[in-house]
Amino acid sequence: MNKNLSNNTYLFYLIAILLCLSSCGARKYTVKSDTKAAKAADAMSALKSKQLYRFITDWTGVKYRFGGMDKSGIDCSGFVYLLEKEIYGKTLPRISRDQANAIRTKNLANLNEGDLIFFSFGGKDVDHVGVYLNDGFFVHASTTRGVIVDDLTLPAYQKVMVKSGSIN
Repeated sequence: MNKNLSNNTYLFYLIAILLCLSSCGARKYTVKSDTKAAKAADAMSALKSKQLYRFITDWTGVKYRFGGMDKSGIDCSGFVYLLEKEIYGKTLPRISRDQANAIRTKNLANLNEGDLIFFSFGGKDVDHVGVYLNDGFFVHASTTRGVIVDDLTLPAYQKVMVKSGSIN
């Protein structure tokens, strides 16, 4: 009877361990749909141009390098220059300040996928540029985070946005 008790105890512990392990494997991990990353992913998935989607995903994470024009490092105006040329077949000046002079101004509410957004972080002159995607998101080469899809509604961007529009 003592041997039977130890076999039952052994069987009980084995079943308990198996149940515990199987319940751990059944957990579902989800991303909250209200996180910044989820919203950026939603903006990317809503792009009309799949070529634009591929271009952005191919460049996402490339580090910022002033004057850079390749995947070893790129600056904001270089990124916009390459994107507009490859995706839309449009040639822009190389510098963001000059790019701002090559657009037809539009209200932020009327922007379309591929329109440009200009910022002035250091005073009155344009010193940063990005490309509008949709739903308040844009892609740019951030000096601290490299090429990234970002939320245009953040106060940090709202305070320094100076111009937006379409290429002439």
